[in-house]
Amino acid sequence: MISWPAMPDSPAPSPSDAPQTRRPFVLITGMSGAGRATALHALEDLGYVAVDNVPLPLLGDLVHSTSGGLGEIAAPLAFGVDTRTYGFDPHDLQRRLRELRLRADLAPRLLFLDCDTETLRRRYTETRRPHPLAPDRPVTDGIADERRMIMGLRDSADVSIDTSALTPHQFKQLLGGHFAIGRTAGMRISVMSFSFRRGLPREADLVFDVRFLKNPHYDPMLKPLTGVDPEVVAFIATDPDYEPFMGRLEGMIGPLLPRFDAEGKSYLTVAVGCTGGRHRSVAIAERLAGWLRGAGRSVTLSHRDVDVRGGPTAERNSGMG
Repeated sequence: MISWPAMPDSPAPSPSDAPQTRRPFVLITGMSGAGRATALHALEDLGYVAVDNVPLPLLGDLVHSTSGGLGEIAAPLAFGVDTRTYGFDPHDLQRRLRELRLRADLAPRLLFLDCDTETLRRRYTETRRPHPLAPDRPVTDGIADERRMIMGLRDSADVSIDTSALTPHQFKQLLGGHFAIGRTAGMRISVMSFSFRRGLPREADLVFDVRFLKNPHYDPMLKPLTGVDPEVVAFIATDPDYEPFMGRLEGMIGPLLPRFDAEGKSYLTVAVGCTGGRHRSVAIAERLAGWLRGAGRSVTLSHRDVDVRGGPTAERNSGMG
């Protein structure tokens, strides 16, 4: 039996735990082609005033000019800037962001979008567009130059998202988790199942491997089913390590959640993986999501690889309770 160390008491609430009165402001940057335009559209759908390619010298003026009139509630802002922006300089951007963070009326957050080189190359090839830093050279040269130029910004980011393996829907779901306006108090949690054969989900904060459990795949009656079916759940539950593992999993995650809350984390992705992503990981993710909902958490549950034929994944959303 594994015993987990006791967690220290949660710290007292900080001033940042007080009701939010500062104007939300998301500054979006990152690799060209990583999804900045999609992020801006998604945030606009969430109620933000979205502006793309903001020249850095005009950043402060634009924040002021969109603040609304006397007595009006200023809308949240989302500004996009990258190497295509006039006057772009990563060090100047960091300096201006530090200045904005000192303002009492703003709550700025830097969103950095990343993507692997091969996916970026494919996106540029499909759209037949040159890279902005290498108009007369191979796209991969421009990607390498840009990565060297802006990687320091990723270390300054409040939120960093790798879009390499995300569908547009998954990307928008992540953005909603991090930046939704007027969400209920506390962190939103995404629980997902996945297949190790298809790769680790890059957006995951916590990853758990359940390939040690009995595999229903080798039972001809259970193979066509998934981890949402009672027969599969009952089969996995006969594994003598199933209940002890769930107890340790809940015992580890439970004390972490208030600590994440205290640190101001707005969105947590917990990924559970097995070999095929259809049986064991699905069943464990279902149970974990149910336990979290029972604890009053806002949970989104998705099964990335449950359809081995490559069709749409099964998703279910849940609010509080």
